[in-house]
Amino acid sequence: MARVIDIYRCLDGKAPFELQMSFDNSGFLVGRGDREVQRVMVALDITEAVVEEAAEKDCQLIVSHHPIIFHPAKSITDKEPVGRCLLSLVEHGIAAICAHTNLDAVAGGVNDALAQVLGLEKVKLLREEGVDANEQAYGIGRMGEVSGFSDAASFAQFVKQTLKVSGLRLEDAGRPVRQVAVGGGACGDLLEMVAALGCDTFVTSDVKYNVFLDARAMGVNLIDAGHFSTENVVCPVLAQWITEGFPELKVFLSTEHREIFTGI
Repeated sequence: MARVIDIYRCLDGKAPFELQMSFDNSGFLVGRGDREVQRVMVALDITEAVVEEAAEKDCQLIVSHHPIIFHPAKSITDKEPVGRCLLSLVEHGIAAICAHTNLDAVAGGVNDALAQVLGLEKVKLLREEGVDANEQAYGIGRMGEVSGFSDAASFAQFVKQTLKVSGLRLEDAGRPVRQVAVGGGACGDLLEMVAALGCDTFVTSDVKYNVFLDARAMGVNLIDAGHFSTENVVCPVLAQWITEGFPELKVFLSTEHREIFTGI
């Protein structure tokens, strides 16, 4: 029977936790390592609704992208959201494993999943951060080629429909879409690199006003497709990794966790 620590080791083999950025807090964050697992919930975030959903499905483990504990906790009470989530996890006996920036960077992780969903071909790293123990290069962001789009507006509509975004923001620099860069989550700081590498279009999220101005000046089509939508594409990947490693487990994708806002 699979234990929490076994699933952690499986994920560590796919997206080594040692590759996480210095500010991050990825890893096995809640629970007992020797707890036996029959059912797993996968979600982008561990929210109160996700914990309740996992409890209703009798899951012993939640695997998420964003860490449930990010900043050092001075208290764990029901007076604030993180405290309520942690209390609920413990009360229901549910463990938590969170793979964040390590999952952003590795092959097959967030950025490769985003590139694949958007149909990029000849995909390569935007910026190589290093090489892992298996001599596999890793880094944040991907770039690749697309075809069939006459302009940025038509590609933006494709992104909106494909990622099921309720609304996105577009800076149309007037360039045809051929060479596209993607950065799941908040990667607006990569714009200068994207431009230097010859990309005409950049899909990311949480873009600041000044970055849109810079994109116009650099002649790069810039699409802000939302943090949730550009990263939630990795949840099926996590579920597949767990299923491949432990075929006997029942693995669920959260249906309670979805985009937090609605475009109007």
